[in-house]
Amino acid sequence: MKIYIGSDHGGYQLKEELKKYLSELGYETEDMGGHELNPEDDYPDFIFPVAENVALRVAQGEHAMGIVIGRSGNGEVIAANKVKGIRAALCTTKAMARHAREHNDANILSLGADVIDAKGVKEIVKVFLETPFSNEERHKRRLQKIDDYEIAHNK
Repeated sequence: MKIYIGSDHGGYQLKEELKKYLSELGYETEDMGGHELNPEDDYPDFIFPVAENVALRVAQGEHAMGIVIGRSGNGEVIAANKVKGIRAALCTTKAMARHAREHNDANILSLGADVIDAKGVKEIVKVFLETPFSNEERHKRRLQKIDDYEIAHNK
């Protein structure tokens, strides 16, 4: 599985640490930027490419996920969810990460570098990447309602 990762200056250091961690876990990653610490950069410039690549891979029937990082993770999750086919979730605990995958089939994890410690973030990432979607009918039904709404209201 390929992992696309991106962050602005607020998440740059954590992104660099997570790339090493993901490699240790055996994941292939593609860094969509920022590629240097630039306090003037804007998170949409890096988050949209992560989301677009994940959405494209998923639409092609491949398995890909994304990780987006900022100071709080809020702007990043909002931006990622603007891309059709993306279900991004802001997670600050392992339980949130597990539910995002099991119940919502989330394909992008949003993280806030200022609100999660280094050990905790690795645990959240691991749970998110290793937890499968439950495929329970009630969750599939709810996701279908979201997809239907998106199609009907974004023509």
